[in-house]
Amino acid sequence: MPGELDGLVERARRGDRDAFDELVRRTYASTWTLAVRLTTNEEDARDVVQEAYLRAWRSIGRFRGDAQLTTWLYRITANCASTQMGKGAKHRHDELDDDLDLADLRPQADPAGRAEQSAVRSDLVAAIDALPDGLRAVVVLRDVYDLPHEAIAAELDISETAAKVRLHRARRRLREALDPLRNDEEDAHAV
Repeated sequence: MPGELDGLVERARRGDRDAFDELVRRTYASTWTLAVRLTTNEEDARDVVQEAYLRAWRSIGRFRGDAQLTTWLYRITANCASTQMGKGAKHRHDELDDDLDLADLRPQADPAGRAEQSAVRSDLVAAIDALPDGLRAVVVLRDVYDLPHEAIAAELDISETAAKVRLHRARRRLREALDPLRNDEEDAHAV
């Protein structure tokens, strides 16, 4: 998709609204998914996506192409989500869509395997939703969108070390939430 978008990006940079509209159509699903994952609810995600594309349109002329357009949009979306959450937006914990690729959850052929996979996915989504905003943003940007620590740090306006520490804390909390028995066993061995 990146190569396909180059011509559209160049036309949009020159002010071609139709080219930008086509970029929106081609990137909307991933932008929407990121917004929902960062805000944890569809109402706030709608506001975030709208603001992200508005900001993108206003600044597309300054887009240098140092990063892929999708990475640039992820950054804008993450900034908008951070701003939205910072405004004291309502933080409901609606379930996210069922097509998350947060973990290495390969489709199961048998019904029992699919049911277990669905339960694990629901538990994972709930655990991610329960994370504080700063930890949730880091784990989503790193583990779902595979952004490097440097990009996450720049996106969230924190140091790279802080991004790594937050990711470690987020993963630890997820591990604790998803496998409490293992944590109890580790605590028993530590005594």
